[in-house]
Amino acid sequence: MNNPVSWFELPAIDLVRAKAFYEAVFGFEMVPETNAGYEMLSFPMNIGVMGASGGLMKGYGYKPSLEGTTIYFGTPTIDEIIEKIETNGGKIHVPKKDIGYGHISIFEDSEGNRVGLYQVKEEHRTIPKK
Repeated sequence: MNNPVSWFELPAIDLVRAKAFYEAVFGFEMVPETNAGYEMLSFPMNIGVMGASGGLMKGYGYKPSLEGTTIYFGTPTIDEIIEKIETNGGKIHVPKKDIGYGHISIFEDSEGNRVGLYQVKEEHRTIPKK
C-alpha cells in the first residue's frame, strides 16, 4: 500500500518572499512553475522514496491560515531548522516538543501558514518487519 498523501499545497501571497524563506530555512532550491493559471513554487521531490512533496501556490482560493491542516516537514536536524525560522521572517508557535518517538515544533511561515517540523528519534528510524 502507498502512503495516502501524494501532494500538498501551501498558499502564498508573495512567492518571492516565500521562496526566500523556505530556501533559507531548509536549504533547498524551489522551482517556479505555472499550472492552470496558478503561480507555483515546487518543493524538491525524489520519486520512489517515502514521503510526499508539494508546492507553494498563489492564486484564487489560496489563502494562508493558522487554522486547518498542518503539514509537517521531516528533518534530521530540527534544532538547526528552528534557529533559522525567526531570522527569516517566521514565528515559532510550539517550541521543540518531545512526543515519545520523536520531536515536533510548529511555526508560522513568511506567508502566515501554520507548518510543522518532525524529527524521528534515532532508535525509531527503522520500523521492524513483522
